[in-house]
Amino acid sequence: MSAPATAGARVTGVRASAYEIPTATPHESDGTLVWDSTGVLVVEVDGGGETGLGYGYCHAAAAQIVETTLAGALEDADALAPGAAWARMQVAVRQLGQQGLAAMAVSTVDVALWDLKAKLLGVALCDLLPRVREAVPAYGSGGFTSYSDGELREQLGGWAAEGFRSVKMKVGRDPAVDPARVAAARAAVGEEVELMVDANGAYRGPAQALAWAQRFAAEWAVTWLEEPVSSRDVAGLRDVRLRAPGGMAIAAGEYVWTLADAAQLLDAEAVDVLQADVSRCGGITNLLRVDGLCAAAERPLSGHCVPAIMAHAGCALQTLIHTEYFFDHARAEHLLFDGVGTPVGGLLRPDRSRPGLGLELKRADAERWAA
Repeated sequence: MSAPATAGARVTGVRASAYEIPTATPHESDGTLVWDSTGVLVVEVDGGGETGLGYGYCHAAAAQIVETTLAGALEDADALAPGAAWARMQVAVRQLGQQGLAAMAVSTVDVALWDLKAKLLGVALCDLLPRVREAVPAYGSGGFTSYSDGELREQLGGWAAEGFRSVKMKVGRDPAVDPARVAAARAAVGEEVELMVDANGAYRGPAQALAWAQRFAAEWAVTWLEEPVSSRDVAGLRDVRLRAPGGMAIAAGEYVWTLADAAQLLDAEAVDVLQADVSRCGGITNLLRVDGLCAAAERPLSGHCVPAIMAHAGCALQTLIHTEYFFDHARAEHLLFDGVGTPVGGLLRPDRSRPGLGLELKRADAERWAA
């Protein structure tokens, strides 16, 4: 039997580009941060006559790490072995630190390598991965603290009307106005839609977080409180989780950079639901391992942002309960790429008729946002 044409395909080039997409409104905010644009890193990896595409949301400086550090580490790497390439990249960024920008650069390249492998084999990425489902449940996410009550009602109510069974809003920047905001959100989505809130670590310790958790649950039937305190405060997260109202899930993990970070939250029993971001945690290679940790700990996993990638990667995660359809990221993906899908009935369904992620960079359009 002759070897397939893809056998022996090697990585022949790695390129990075960065973009800055202005927010839809003059600025947006959550409990602890204000921003007016979204940074997007795009990586392309050549090999075997195909080009893999990966992207993530981070500062433009990550592009320099890709081109000056990771590209050299991947020279002549096996294009069909993303795991081996991932290991090379970990060695390459050792002196940079394996968190933060370096982790986001590695994650984005890893996604591109998986996309390349799927294209070389002529299959959709979800079918290359150990698929356990055909579609990924998603929740609508936005509800920024900078929104007026009218904007909040329009966005969250719109998602409910489109069939999302869960929606999430930001809280904690100005607790004095949150009761009116959360009440407006509940009225907009109705009683049958799950209402989730994200404090982004804004509360000053477990006592304040627990006071709000009790009120959110009792008055507006909120069932999810994300990052009530900083993710760095593992003991504080555990305290909130152990004393939170029954039926309310305490979630965190968007800043999991390594398996050790994920294990720390799970081992401490600090969360009811662990979150992971494929563009931060080490790409698809490490996301699969985080899923394994959740299975071992018997804790559910929730995807954080990057919806067009999670439409494929999420299909391979046994413990996944849903993924975040974040407004800024969904908007940026539609602006930058052809082939981006739209949730139907609250489900992200990958296009299995196209190889890889099924995405193509809109180069002419993207140039206007080049960083």
